[in-house]
Amino acid sequence: MTSIFVTDKELASSKKSSAQSTPIPIWFVTPQNWSQIQKKLSKAAAAFADALGFEPKSGRHALLPSGNGAIEAVVFGVEAEGADWRDPFLVGKLVSLLQPGMYCFANSAGSHAQADELAAMAWALSAYRFTHYKAKGAAFPRLVLPKGVDAARIENCVQASHAARDLINTPANDMGPDALEAAVVKLAKRFDAKIHIVRGDALLKKNFPLIHAVGRAASQEPRLVEFTWGAAKHPKVTLVGKGVCFDTGGLDIKPGSAMLLMKKDMAGAATALALAQMVMTAKLPVRLRVLVPIVENAIAGDAFRPGDIYPSRKGLSVEIGNTDAEGRLILADALALADDEAPELMFDFATLTGAARVALGPDLPPFYTNDEGLAAAIGSHGTKVNDPVWRLPLWQPYDQWLDGKISTLNNVTPGPFAGSITAALFLKRFVTQTKAWAHFDIYGWSPTAKPGRPEGGDPQTARLLFDLLSQRFAAKAPKAKVSKA
Repeated sequence: MTSIFVTDKELASSKKSSAQSTPIPIWFVTPQNWSQIQKKLSKAAAAFADALGFEPKSGRHALLPSGNGAIEAVVFGVEAEGADWRDPFLVGKLVSLLQPGMYCFANSAGSHAQADELAAMAWALSAYRFTHYKAKGAAFPRLVLPKGVDAARIENCVQASHAARDLINTPANDMGPDALEAAVVKLAKRFDAKIHIVRGDALLKKNFPLIHAVGRAASQEPRLVEFTWGAAKHPKVTLVGKGVCFDTGGLDIKPGSAMLLMKKDMAGAATALALAQMVMTAKLPVRLRVLVPIVENAIAGDAFRPGDIYPSRKGLSVEIGNTDAEGRLILADALALADDEAPELMFDFATLTGAARVALGPDLPPFYTNDEGLAAAIGSHGTKVNDPVWRLPLWQPYDQWLDGKISTLNNVTPGPFAGSITAALFLKRFVTQTKAWAHFDIYGWSPTAKPGRPEGGDPQTARLLFDLLSQRFAAKAPKAKVSKA
């Protein structure tokens, strides 16, 4: 795969050939700096901008020719200093506006410390197409990175994010339990991780009754795929991702319109894999454990039913109030297994509730934790890397709503309120020994294309948690190999 960034070797080679020898500069303009930047352009370029009637408004751009007709510069409007909202990823819009070629930033994309790094991240994240079933299309414009930007770190995050997007975007006929298991195994083998898999009826023998119940009606067996990586002496970090490859809703079947995006119900698994890939590529000094319960919530004669009661790995009996609340069931068994070894940190990811989308929309996943220090760090890193989240409470008075009448728990509450909170409280019942745990109720999807966020699958929260883990467990990053302006 050709890097979206220009390497030193490529830049040197282009200077020796008849091809374009220098990158085209991109000027970021605002109403405050436009007059100064105009003075830095040639007379021909400045006159052309005037003739176009170009205004330095957010998101507008113009290609400015020199006197000989070649493109001298690109001007791109960004939000003015002091604006109520400045999108750090706005620069990613240029990837779909510019022709293939080499470009560089002529000035900083903003005044804050991470402005250029976020702009470069947005550029690379925007350079994505899902091409499994159609032509690849034209090449993307490529960027010479600004000085001080960590190229290896950005490419690590972007490659992992794009791989996760591919998994989420693939329809369920090609991304069923067998294929998702293969993707987990492929990643684990790439980093020489230790793999363990439990499938089908062996789930009952190994005490994973909830995973088995949810997935037993599908043509491809339910399973739990696990891998571990890193030295045993390092701090234990565990990731758990919901891997429902398609969710019909089970016998509490969804309406057709609600099934249209259910291929993305394994986005929690894809997010866990994206974060794992970032951690292993960066060689963070952690002992990483990844657990992915994989099922398809299908309908057949042996499908689990409303009113059924099943044991869980933890020993808590669970009555099925609704078969469309299946994600929390498979996570419960996986979390109980993970909790046994009391990791220092545990994160779980799931496209768990529509209530989270009603509360916060598709762009802002809620997260839950009772660890105040971890909560503050998650919020801070989310803002820093533009991977936003919002904390919602594990409101203990609502926990009693989950109490079963003839079982320990029901998988849903009797009323319509606080659906995302009560789902998180359900999961909390299965985490008792872990030192710090956070649950992320992600959407895993961008419904419309935005800079840095192409329409389709999106491993929300992976970048922010990689930034958090990188700071908490510092390691030497791989050396960057791409050219910098």
